Amino acid sequence: LHDGFRNYVKAEYSVMPEELMLERANLLGLTAKEMVCLIGGMRVLGANFENSKHGVFTDKVGALTNDFFVNLTDMKYSWKPTGKNSYDIIERKSNKVKFTATRVDLVLGSNSILRSYAELYAQDDNQEKFIKDFVEVWTKIMNADLPSLN
Repeated sequence: LHDGFRNYVKAEYSVMPEELMLERANLLGLTAKEMVCLIGGMRVLGANFENSKHGVFTDKVGALTNDFFVNLTDMKYSWKPTGKNSYDIIERKSNKVKFTATRVDLVLGSNSILRSYAELYAQDDNQEKFIKDFVEVWTKIMNADLPSLN
């Protein structure tokens, strides 16, 4: 069992958590851009399994901001592995842990295609675009299993 959108993996599998997340996104019919948007939005809203702080790259949890993307792509942080699926996000100047993350979170910053979408949403002038796109993908997911009214 897994849910990369909520940073949940029940057990270790022969495939990596980010691969499971990509499979789930495909099953939901999400594009790469929609997947990136949905994950970033869910992280800043604090919608993780058991209120985990992994991937919550914001100080304003619960507010729909682009902070996840800003902090994911900011070079003032380095990523240090702390386990098979966990990382500390360390501030380079102070060498202190600022956030924690999983492989699912960091694949959005390490895969070139996914990172391009993360960088798009991280831009100062794209806060409104991120919110609009998040609402669209959220609506798509919430309506996915509803019967057609046509």
